[in-house]
Amino acid sequence: MAPNHVDEDCEPHHGCCGCNGDGLAGPGGIGRRDFLKAGGAVLGAVALTGLTYEALAAETPANRLANAPGRKPLVIKPILTYSIPKRRPHTSWRNWGGIETQQDAEGEVQRITAELKKLCGEADFPVTVQDVSAVRSTAEAEKALADAGQADVVVLYAAGGSSRVFDAAIKSGKHVVFFLRHRSGPVYLWYEILSPRYLRRHTDKLAVTGVDNRDVVVDSMEELTWRFRGLCGLKNAMGTRIVAIGGASGWGPNGRKAPDHSREKWKLDIRTVAYPELGALIKSAMADDAAMRDARRRAAAYLDDKSVELKTGKTFVENAFLLESVFRQILTRAEARALTVNSCMNAIMPISKTTACLTLSLLNDAGYMAFCESDFVLIPAGLLLANISGKPQFMNDPTYPHDGVITLAHCTAPRRMNGRDLEPAKLLTHFESDYGAAPKVEMRKGQKVTMVIPDFAFEKWIGLAGEIIDSPFLPICRSQIDVAYKASDAAVADAMPGFHWELVYGDYLREMGYALGKTAIGWDVLS
Repeated sequence: MAPNHVDEDCEPHHGCCGCNGDGLAGPGGIGRRDFLKAGGAVLGAVALTGLTYEALAAETPANRLANAPGRKPLVIKPILTYSIPKRRPHTSWRNWGGIETQQDAEGEVQRITAELKKLCGEADFPVTVQDVSAVRSTAEAEKALADAGQADVVVLYAAGGSSRVFDAAIKSGKHVVFFLRHRSGPVYLWYEILSPRYLRRHTDKLAVTGVDNRDVVVDSMEELTWRFRGLCGLKNAMGTRIVAIGGASGWGPNGRKAPDHSREKWKLDIRTVAYPELGALIKSAMADDAAMRDARRRAAAYLDDKSVELKTGKTFVENAFLLESVFRQILTRAEARALTVNSCMNAIMPISKTTACLTLSLLNDAGYMAFCESDFVLIPAGLLLANISGKPQFMNDPTYPHDGVITLAHCTAPRRMNGRDLEPAKLLTHFESDYGAAPKVEMRKGQKVTMVIPDFAFEKWIGLAGEIIDSPFLPICRSQIDVAYKASDAAVADAMPGFHWELVYGDYLREMGYALGKTAIGWDVLS
């Protein structure tokens, strides 16, 4: 799946996770013997121990496997800020703006409520909206914020009133978005003065912290929606609990700190399962007649799909389904939606009697977020992109950009790439080992895609839009696509950090950039 860096300790070759020789260093620099002695744990990770097949099977019987739990909804608190002017003779007595009476304010509350109700009904991500609070003072704003409880985002409908209300919202620690009206309703005062009076504080540069110009929307519900989509993805990615089969790692020598960076910057809760423990679970599952019958039944149903072509041993496919049921049972016990597998080639094949490729594809199609290679350089990017889009992510190996095209390939591609429909696929062996079951997913030509390229240092990620122009069959990882892009080849080559890339169907570059703007990681889109 991933080309190795060339170590002095092994001959140049291709394989998923570093040198395949027993005891030699994998992508994170942890040898298999050393890893097994350590019980699969890495510094800062929590080991899942005491797992027994009998207990897991009782909690989640194979014939009652459920899809992954859905994303948590983004909770919105709308606050209308306004003032009621009083006429005074021989002086300027009112500010700009179309809200001049209490009746005007009440009508605006109804307008906001209707707009947000419509947004919730049309959104392709989970979102809930609390009641609109109309406030005229800082005290009223502070009460509204206290009543907001677990809201994630405060939307300030800044029709008028004091900027101290804005300060109170920012101090609450919630994300803040300003909504201003020009033509979508009564024009707002802060449509005129938000930039000079508040964001720049009567200076030439941004002078507040916690918000910036990206947090301002004028009139457009579509502009508001994609910001909410980005924040929903961030909420669900941050603090993700992920099961790391074989421990946490990172590609190449510069990826060794990736698990620590993931915990520090993304608050990931990494739960490890050692291979000896996994081996015992798989052995027990293989001895369970009911579990094996269910794996064969599910494999047969998968292969009955006329868009699936079998080009490997059927037993490999059945074992992949059995492995998937074991992984789902572990995920249920861990109360996790994400999983990754380390040492794919030198540890899991001998005990699972297949490869993890098809298994991870199945998990992604079921709504989980599953990654091979335990590469925590990439995993946070995959978690964010999947949670923003609501679609399975395709972790892949990039090649060299040329002529406006780059080939991306891996052996674990999902089939439900648009989040609903199954793409056609051939089931072959994993390429480098010529063993097991790996899907060659025929991703659709003409499909627009988002590509995200994370860096080793967790300092800046690169975004690139593209279009799938071919699904070739080269002697490389099985799922492979040629993607055309509009940036210059030199710009792409010069800007490629890290190693692995992430890809999803659709255009989510705006959402990725907005979400990353709330973190310590920079964002640069190649165009």
